[in-house]
Amino acid sequence: MVAASLSKKRAAPTDTSESEGSSNGAKIQKVHPFFSKEQGDKEGPFRWLKPFGRKKTCLHAVHLEPKSVSKVAAFDLDGTIIKSSFAKGTAKSPPSFEWWHASVPQKLKQVHEEGFSIVIISNQAIRATELPKWKQKLALIAESLPAVPFRVFAATAKDEYRKPMLGMWHELENIFKEDGVEVIDKSTSFFVGDAAGRQYGAGRADFSSTDRKWALNIGIPFFTPEEYFLGRPSHDKYELPGFRASEMNGEYKHIAKSDATPVVVEDAAQEVVIFVGYPCLGKSTFYRKHFAPRGYTYINQDVLGTRPKCVKALREALSGGTSCAVDNTNRDAATRRHYTAVAKEMDVPVRCFVFTGSLELAWHNNLYRAYNLPPSVAATEPPREIIPYTAFTSFRSSYEEPDAEKEGFKEVRKVGWVFEGSPEEQRYWEMWLQIDGK
Repeated sequence: MVAASLSKKRAAPTDTSESEGSSNGAKIQKVHPFFSKEQGDKEGPFRWLKPFGRKKTCLHAVHLEPKSVSKVAAFDLDGTIIKSSFAKGTAKSPPSFEWWHASVPQKLKQVHEEGFSIVIISNQAIRATELPKWKQKLALIAESLPAVPFRVFAATAKDEYRKPMLGMWHELENIFKEDGVEVIDKSTSFFVGDAAGRQYGAGRADFSSTDRKWALNIGIPFFTPEEYFLGRPSHDKYELPGFRASEMNGEYKHIAKSDATPVVVEDAAQEVVIFVGYPCLGKSTFYRKHFAPRGYTYINQDVLGTRPKCVKALREALSGGTSCAVDNTNRDAATRRHYTAVAKEMDVPVRCFVFTGSLELAWHNNLYRAYNLPPSVAATEPPREIIPYTAFTSFRSSYEEPDAEKEGFKEVRKVGWVFEGSPEEQRYWEMWLQIDGK
């Protein structure tokens, strides 16, 4: 297999002389029309368009004029269409690639002729200094497919666009809708990728399973490169590691059914309730459901800015005769003491609500609400920033179980997790969301 590459001695942009070196035997111009000067430049058969996302983290390009049709043939890039080239070459070496297998170009041509819309879906970790060279490599691939229109999406950050998140698929759906294709046919569409979680024995396995998870999240058939390009049997031994919400929903309950005592007694006197638990376990929702309707003052450090301001707000609310809910993580006894001391001083009873979900569940909820809300929901809500992973590990490392006797709580009550939302929201919550490395 011959690698396609650019000549090291490239001519000036106006030079149209040719040199040998394409992977299919054709000649490649030393400087060819596939290279756009800047993103958004519409010249040439291969061109980079405006990137997607608030932070422009999803690169977008088209080759020729790809048509939007109801059946989509989606392909991963590295390890699927071309061989992975990580840590190969140097910064000064010309961009190049090798087909994953010699059959790839003809197979792509065939699927185009069968009426599919071809889309390359790729996760990339590209440093700014390497981006121009990587774009040139994509142009080389396009040049080697002169009669195959396709579209490229490349997720460059760990956000809503990175597989197995569905950001790139949603952008594709939006483009198709603008072109008059209301629904992509998931029964005839498919995705081919090498990150399939395959196990080979003797400790050998695929580096990841994100491609298979991405296809599962969408609900389209999935093939490995060996299955699709070479016609090999399906590799049935694979693992999908990580947290899967669909397997735990129902294991947690907000309030145990056997507990007949209401969360808030209707004629309860003034009190302080302190929430304890990881971020993203439903503490704020729990407050809005049970305590806000009864006039409890909401005390939250994200809202007020600092702990001293929270303590001050607590003191003022208690002085005014109202009850309070302290909605912070309150990880240890020393932190909780800032609030219990004020309550003790003012002779107000304190209850503690411990939200018992795991770090994995909390992190999953964090990813869901920041990156994976259904489009219909995301369009009506302001975007939420992701909470750093260190906030979760820091809570875990310093967590102290609340002790009613030692800390002076009238009651310590555990609150489990259950998803609350529409069937569509639950379907998105139950998807694979864990990004590799977290």
